[in-house]
Amino acid sequence: MASYWVKTPRWLKCFFPADVMWDVPLSDEEAVYITFDDGPHPTVTPFVLAQLRLYNADATFFCVGNNVARYPAVYNEILNAGHTTGNHTFNHSNGWRTANGAYLRSIRQASNYVGGYLFRPPYGRMKLSQYRKLKKTDKRWKVWMWDILSGDFDKDLSPQQCINNVLEHIKPGSVIVFHDSEKAWDRMHIALPAVLAYCADKHWKMKVLPQGDK
Repeated sequence: MASYWVKTPRWLKCFFPADVMWDVPLSDEEAVYITFDDGPHPTVTPFVLAQLRLYNADATFFCVGNNVARYPAVYNEILNAGHTTGNHTFNHSNGWRTANGAYLRSIRQASNYVGGYLFRPPYGRMKLSQYRKLKKTDKRWKVWMWDILSGDFDKDLSPQQCINNVLEHIKPGSVIVFHDSEKAWDRMHIALPAVLAYCADKHWKMKVLPQGDK
């Protein structure tokens, strides 16, 4: 049995500060928000960019600082394609297992490579004390979680199950997580095009997440 929720339960959000974002309030324009964690990767990320371009979709990439340091040209491809990037710590730190000082240092180190003030905690695990310390360093930080997990990181799932995870729950305002990582590749490279095609057929815009101040 999976140790994660595909669809984030409403009650879980109550345990987090009110300004931690899980989805996007509805507006006159129907839109969904596709995001990618853990990249950039030298072969997986270019595939993702090609698929997004094919469907005229914009997305937000939460990048691990160490990966940006290793593959700066791929990171620049993301930016040059008009997508948005966010901080995912320097070494994919698990906040529950990391001392506050080390966690904040990992974020600061990643900020040397990833611009802006969007942040997503790896695994969604961030202590309240870490959140408060991050906001104290700069109130412009905006923490983004998610509404739907595709589960593409889960080797026990088939690509079709990942597609179903998204399509059974997606609606305008949804924030969906895929991964531009080698671990997710076997499932993501099939599931992502199917989800993009579904959204295009619905005539939903696929947009970047609203930004924190820069």
